[in-house]
Amino acid sequence: MNDDSDSFIYDNDADDFDFEEDTDEAIVIGNYTTGDGIDDFEFIDTERSKKKVYEVDFKILDTEQLVLLQKNEIAEASAILGTSDEHTRALLRAFRWNKEKVIETVMDSPEKAYKKAGLEKIIESRIQPSITTEPDFSCFICCEDSSDQEIVQLECGEIYCLNCHKTFYEQNIVEGNARSILCVGSCGTLVQDEILKKIISPEVFQKFNALQNNYFVDDNKNLKWCPAPDCIYVAQCDVPLSSLSSTIPSIQCICGHQFCFGCTIGEHLPTLCALGKLWVKKCQDDSETANWIHANTKECPKCFSTIEKNGGCNHMSCRKCAYEFCWVCMGLWSNHGQAWYNCNRFEEKDSTDNRDKQAQSRASLERYLHYYNRYINHIQSAKLDQELYARTEEKMEEMQKTSELSWIEVQFLKSAVDTLVQCRHTLKWTYALAFYLKHDNQTYIFESNQQDLELATEALSGLLEEPIEPESILQLKQMVQDKAKYVSQRRDVLLADLIKGHTEGRWNYTIKF
Repeated sequence: MNDDSDSFIYDNDADDFDFEEDTDEAIVIGNYTTGDGIDDFEFIDTERSKKKVYEVDFKILDTEQLVLLQKNEIAEASAILGTSDEHTRALLRAFRWNKEKVIETVMDSPEKAYKKAGLEKIIESRIQPSITTEPDFSCFICCEDSSDQEIVQLECGEIYCLNCHKTFYEQNIVEGNARSILCVGSCGTLVQDEILKKIISPEVFQKFNALQNNYFVDDNKNLKWCPAPDCIYVAQCDVPLSSLSSTIPSIQCICGHQFCFGCTIGEHLPTLCALGKLWVKKCQDDSETANWIHANTKECPKCFSTIEKNGGCNHMSCRKCAYEFCWVCMGLWSNHGQAWYNCNRFEEKDSTDNRDKQAQSRASLERYLHYYNRYINHIQSAKLDQELYARTEEKMEEMQKTSELSWIEVQFLKSAVDTLVQCRHTLKWTYALAFYLKHDNQTYIFESNQQDLELATEALSGLLEEPIEPESILQLKQMVQDKAKYVSQRRDVLLADLIKGHTEGRWNYTIKF
């Protein structure tokens, strides 16, 4: 790439950050290479292009590449089994594309494998499937007589009219039951793709192929559809389930959507999948209740029962222990005299209160709300940052008109907003992780990195909100670019340390998962 701008390079081995200038030998981030009739997107690693600690290898496949991947699986299995591609495809579909299971079953018990795939009679038969016309034929299913009726005969030898075949197969496909299309009779013989294509309409056959692609992705543990609405791309990632205790396989689709390959809760770096699921469930179950309790109840100073104020008077009497106290300062009511509404005293709680179950429960609630409120705050800030995109575009247009900068040169503003949104998303999930971490020396380091990223993010947010002054555009550009690079650097430091901690087992958790 020929680019005169500065590039930011992170060296995983040295844990150091350098600002270098791009040359003609700069990193090839992505390269579309043509091979075997399709375009394949691949990442090229060089000495200057090193995968970051928190990144995983993945590919994004379109429909053509997905079909090619199926063909490669079929060709590999066919070469081992010595069967035709058509029969191998049927076997793989029947065994949910488990190639090892197919090979093992065919080697041990071929009759069992062929029967499961609907190939038993096809392997033995000498009949070629056909669609012909037969005069004076009466279909056994619909019992319609015709002097010139089209009929279908499969390898099983059973003959029925074309309309019965067509209706039965199309109904199954439309209803989504297309993993194996079997003969309209009760023989269990597979209707192979070539004859099926001749029987059903082109539109339904297209749906049949789409369903087969869905089954292929669903059955393959290394493939997942991008969850973005109407997205047609598939992610291929070889991170096993056993690695999810130390790896967060974050994927970015070509459509721009980010998600976690290991679970269904979206992209959640740097929180592990298991903890992320627990956090989301806890927020859904507890947040409203916890907020209400925190806002509307207090603990009795004597027995620590949770009390709701049900009247306007601050004179409270605990129904459990009959202790009388002031709702405002929680002090003994008898000390207040007539100063009911002028309470300004603060009573320090005895540290031994935490030993009581009620006090511990309150402390646990306050701890949860501490992390939950900060988690929600970053969600709300991110929503406001989305509105910043529209304002940024207006600023870019204004900048272009009032300076000599081109439209490409003012793109630094949008890039900075992208960085801001990305960092807010990361910060949001650091609070979910922090909720489950035990406090020790390691967590102090994490919290320090978290604080640095948060301060840098807020500073960048403030810069992006500043009005455009024509005489200081170049200065603002330099400040925004420098701050955005620094924010990205702090994010890399935070994520690298957390992922290394997951891998090395440095983190201790308050729960088992």
